[in-house]
Amino acid sequence: MNSIDTIDTPEAVDTGAELATIEDPEAGMATAEYAVGTVAATSLGGILVWIFEQDWFRELLSNVFRNVFTLL
Repeated sequence: MNSIDTIDTPEAVDTGAELATIEDPEAGMATAEYAVGTVAATSLGGILVWIFEQDWFRELLSNVFRNVFTLL
């Protein structure tokens, strides 16, 4: 038996921390999807922080609240 036969025949590969099957082509995809979601969420958060720090946005919010309280 050569080393090529031993690579193709096992049902599972020991990755150290967990056991992943060779037959599962999407093994680890959930981790990649979480990473993309985390990057998207932090990017959106960064954009929101930038918007909240702008003077025009603070002025807009103060005008909205001022108008709401004058109507009451």
